[in-house]
Amino acid sequence: MSRIGKTPIQLPEKVAVTLDGLSVTVKGPKGELSRTLPDGVSISQVENTIVVAPTSEKRKSRERHGLCRTLIANMVEGVSKGYSRRLEIVGVGSRAQVKGKTLVVSAGFSHPVEVVPPSGITFAVENNTNVTVSGADKELVGNEAAKIRAIRPPEPYKGKGIKYQGERIRRKAGKSGKK
Repeated sequence: MSRIGKTPIQLPEKVAVTLDGLSVTVKGPKGELSRTLPDGVSISQVENTIVVAPTSEKRKSRERHGLCRTLIANMVEGVSKGYSRRLEIVGVGSRAQVKGKTLVVSAGFSHPVEVVPPSGITFAVENNTNVTVSGADKELVGNEAAKIRAIRPPEPYKGKGIKYQGERIRRKAGKSGKK
């Protein structure tokens, strides 16, 4: 049995959970998230906690036990605190700015690249080089941050490009001159 799946999920004060079979809806101060979970698990609410249990001892059911518990815990944390991912733009002339809701990135191409956020995601830019992607859905925040990073991934020689904050770039030595 999954060690992660066994631990119950504590609900904060301002978070309300609605269970309808395998569909879970979580409402909180940061928004509302809903998800339909796969078969093989049962979800129950006991006072201020949510308990996820496998329906059988089959392998599929045991595999999904910890996954479903983590998905629900991420939803609860997202609607109560929210998630954010920070990116840094490195390179001369590379910068980002927010126009309306869209993020406009100048990353050394002949044209600026525009990124339109899906609903529930917001972009913020500090000092033209630090981009913050924030929202209630952890999966969506991570996907949008990965899309922005994919515009110009960091290269290993000078480290120019878009990287996550705190990401370490493996550096390579350049060409050595003739002796």
